[in-house]
Amino acid sequence: MTDVDAVVVGAGVNGLVAAVRLAEAGMRVVVLEAQHSPGGAFRTEELTLPGFRHDVGATVHALAAASPAFRALCLPIEYAHPEVPLGHALVPGRSVLLHRSAAETAAGLGPDRRHWERVFGSLGRRWEGLVASVLDPTALPPTAPRELVEFGLRGVWPLTRTDARFRSEEARALLSGLAAHAVLPLDAPVTAGFALFMGALAHGVGWPVARGGSQSIVDALVARLREHGGELLTGHPVSSLAGLPSTRAVLLDLTPRQLVAVARDALPPRFAHRMSRWRHAPGVVKVDWALDAPVPWADAALARAGTVHVGGSAASVREAERAAGQGRIPEELHVLFVQASSADPTRAPAGKHTGWGYVHVPNGWDGDLTDAIENRIEQFAPGFRERIAGRHIFTTATLERWDANLVGGDIGGGSVEWRQLIARPRLGPTPWAIPTRRGDSALFLCSSGALPGGGGHGMAGWKAAGAALRRLG
Repeated sequence: MTDVDAVVVGAGVNGLVAAVRLAEAGMRVVVLEAQHSPGGAFRTEELTLPGFRHDVGATVHALAAASPAFRALCLPIEYAHPEVPLGHALVPGRSVLLHRSAAETAAGLGPDRRHWERVFGSLGRRWEGLVASVLDPTALPPTAPRELVEFGLRGVWPLTRTDARFRSEEARALLSGLAAHAVLPLDAPVTAGFALFMGALAHGVGWPVARGGSQSIVDALVARLREHGGELLTGHPVSSLAGLPSTRAVLLDLTPRQLVAVARDALPPRFAHRMSRWRHAPGVVKVDWALDAPVPWADAALARAGTVHVGGSAASVREAERAAGQGRIPEELHVLFVQASSADPTRAPAGKHTGWGYVHVPNGWDGDLTDAIENRIEQFAPGFRERIAGRHIFTTATLERWDANLVGGDIGGGSVEWRQLIARPRLGPTPWAIPTRRGDSALFLCSSGALPGGGGHGMAGWKAAGAALRRLG
């Protein structure tokens, strides 16, 4: 390889976004990916049967649809919207729906109607400012100061404090399912913010899927990279900075622990020690299904939802998330279920469907919960098992083998407990820039282990690339 301006290690969505931004700025960029195909958790494969296309990881792309990075890149991504973004199964035959319309959602929340419209409806209408505040928190001056203050005052609290303002079981269960995306016990700080952000996004941009699978997003990024002269080399693992070509900047789409493994000799000892102790969140056990027919939900309204939280009551969801954080499996699982083919029929043969479900488990837990997951879904969709034509199981170990960034099955790049959320990977106006012993090296972390954290928004890559461009002048 000839010398280049920038080397990006890792072709996940953040690494590819970073590479594209650098290439569009006129830099000579090469991306090195250990796996034999790019995309990381955005890959789409025929995991079960021929003709059934399953997303290995991320499927629902509210964050990508709202992301300032993707909006700036103007990629030719086609999103498919389910009729309803989210349903939460309360008891067999009874559920609550999160609609695109805040008013329609509020109509199903009884005494909490006005409060939902006042909080979620208001932020949903101002979603661009909300997204700028959450996904670009270091911007100075703040892009949307009103939304930043409002979200901060409401979102910093544990959900267990915030949801006390809601009286109906429907609203409390809906909020618990939304907050569970934090992969934290729901009495932890910032879990209210996750519920607020995810709910407001449903009203602002929806919870769409990428037509043809999440791989279509990866393919669009790779095409744009090559259009601007960038190079992608797959099957090329990197174990040390010394093995890289001569370059002006290095951007790592790796976890903080992998950063230490690759760059230890270049890092200050105290920083390397802190990164080696990076705390990972609970992992997931995930099952993908090829289905002969749609899921036979006891409440037919759930067939309209792209995502279904099979969680039961708010108390049940809270216990499930508490258990995962404490290193145990709950008696009642909270299953996050996605039926993408309801919005995107290209994912399965005519008349057939795909589905996947996962549950949070202790990080690195080595068990298999397939039967328990299917039994839980069967409670709310009698006859579900009879429609399964094929299945594929991801344990925490197989997820990490598929993508080394999913340490112990952690799909978010590390815990978002508040200290690790604000110092991600370190405090400062440019947290993506990694300190080095020499103090003059352009080394950057562009993964979900850097601000603003996990999710398919690509903002860590976008901001790291911007920092690299400023460093290089």
